[in-house]
Amino acid sequence: MRVLSAVAVAVLLSAPAYAQMPNVNLMPEVKTKTQDEKDRDAINDKAYKDSLSKIPDAKGSADPWGAVRSDAPKAAAHPPAKPKTKTGSSAQPGGSAQRSQ
Repeated sequence: MRVLSAVAVAVLLSAPAYAQMPNVNLMPEVKTKTQDEKDRDAINDKAYKDSLSKIPDAKGSADPWGAVRSDAPKAAAHPPAKPKTKTGSSAQPGGSAQRSQ
């Protein structure tokens, strides 16, 4: 009797889970196109290709700063800066070189 009630409980608990499973069709129906649909698709493709040929070619670059800067970069606009060197601990700002104890 206990086994039968355990089986009944298991069946009742699994029923809602089974109901939530989606119905998946792994082999969908293959639809073939009629001759009218093929003709319509060919006309649409031709119209699309014709409309693409009417688009003008891009002229020049679309650089908004092209008139401001020159084409070649300025190589020696400023003389090269000398590198700063640190000399010991006196390079610390706002303090003396030695600590007082």
